[in-house]
Amino acid sequence: MAGGEGTRTAMDAETGLQFSRCDEVPDFEFAFNSKAFSSIVLEVEVVAGDDGGGGSLPDSASQEKADEGQSIDSSSTMAGKPISAVKALHINSAILAARSPFFQKLFTNGMKESDESHPRIRIADSEENSLMELLRFMYSGKLTTIEPTLLLDILMPADKFEVPACIRYCSQLLISRPMTTESALLYLGHPCSILMAAEVQSLVRAAKGFLANKYKDFDKFQDELMNISLVGIEAIFLSSDLHVLCEDVVYYFLLKWARVRYYYSEEERRKVLSYRLLPLVRFSNMSCDALQKVLTCEDVDIDHEYLTKHIAEVLLHKAYPNQMEGGLAANVTTCWQFAERAYDFRLLRVVAFNQPCPQVTVYMDLKRDECSRLFPSGGICSQMFHLAGHKFYLLANCKMVEQATSYSFALSLHIFDEPAGSICLDIEFAARTKPIGKFVSKYGYKNTMTGDWSQGCSDLFGMPWSTFIADDSLFIDGVLYLRADLTLVEQPELQT
Repeated sequence: MAGGEGTRTAMDAETGLQFSRCDEVPDFEFAFNSKAFSSIVLEVEVVAGDDGGGGSLPDSASQEKADEGQSIDSSSTMAGKPISAVKALHINSAILAARSPFFQKLFTNGMKESDESHPRIRIADSEENSLMELLRFMYSGKLTTIEPTLLLDILMPADKFEVPACIRYCSQLLISRPMTTESALLYLGHPCSILMAAEVQSLVRAAKGFLANKYKDFDKFQDELMNISLVGIEAIFLSSDLHVLCEDVVYYFLLKWARVRYYYSEEERRKVLSYRLLPLVRFSNMSCDALQKVLTCEDVDIDHEYLTKHIAEVLLHKAYPNQMEGGLAANVTTCWQFAERAYDFRLLRVVAFNQPCPQVTVYMDLKRDECSRLFPSGGICSQMFHLAGHKFYLLANCKMVEQATSYSFALSLHIFDEPAGSICLDIEFAARTKPIGKFVSKYGYKNTMTGDWSQGCSDLFGMPWSTFIADDSLFIDGVLYLRADLTLVEQPELQT
């Protein structure tokens, strides 16, 4: 025999089928559906043509029926539907009551003041096999399957009829199997309400973690992601480990995905996009250009009132976290909405002024391990920022200093959209240093950018790369804090 803790697998001597055994449940298999060991006949009313999916725990009306010894629907959707068959099972009420609070209440409250000797439950025809597996398990602790789809089917009646030992056991079997994309999507997309119960949260977390890890390289899997179901997309884009160019890409991909997957229904597409997908976008990390387009677009696929309110709450909470402890902050889902993903374009904090002259101050933070990976020829690009109607970005890289024939840390400013004429800028690069922790200027230059639309310093700290990367006075708690100040210098008009 083999298996995990509390689990054994063996071969049934009569059927030749492999079964699994839960040591938590005593073995009374000999009494299963045996007239000699039964105390009650349980009538199972089978309703045809109902898939039984999406059922939930019995509601208060169903429980009142149990109190009165009436038949219990395993799904409220079967109310009033014709019964195709009634199966009578010889059961031992003590065994079932010991395994299930549902059956315990049915057999006590439901029969003590009634002459009813045949309690009834009602199920869909699609649930019949899984119910028989569940009842057999309650007697013997055995399941005759280890297939994920069948185990999930068994979880449904285990949920509805409150058999915690079976819920735990099925969850253990499922999580012990090798995870695949197909099985992960199956676990997350199964309609059984039990997937929200505490006993199977580890299974749900494992499925979400598997998908997030497998598809974290966004560029590599863009095409494959178009074929992933909604629950899978939610798990993947909820992750902070997603490696993506920038958050703007996430927004536009989710738009594309919804329009391809829900092309047939404008109403469904609007609901999925507005209330399930777009809240996964970390709007506080989007570029200014993209965020402006989101807020001003008139796309019929989006509930703009809801989305605008959501974005406002996120941005306010990020800007004023202490003041937003109550009120709007209560509506902001969770802190992951502010977390950075593994962006190719480094996020910036930008402060802009228009008076007395156009000026922008940009902050960029780099971890020591990120800087280490720059050697010998890597680079980190920042996201775009604006000054006087033009787009700029910073580039941090490891660069060979020709005079010293050694590598150094370089920081440079680049203009993205080449202007027609020239731009005169005052540029200053600074870094925080110990022990004072304040920003200290490392480079300053007044430059008229014309044909060469980049400007910077190839040796910002005046030291070789090996010295720089080990300098704890620059890396404060493992982080290099950089600042760039750009001021537009007004050039006098030429005299004629």
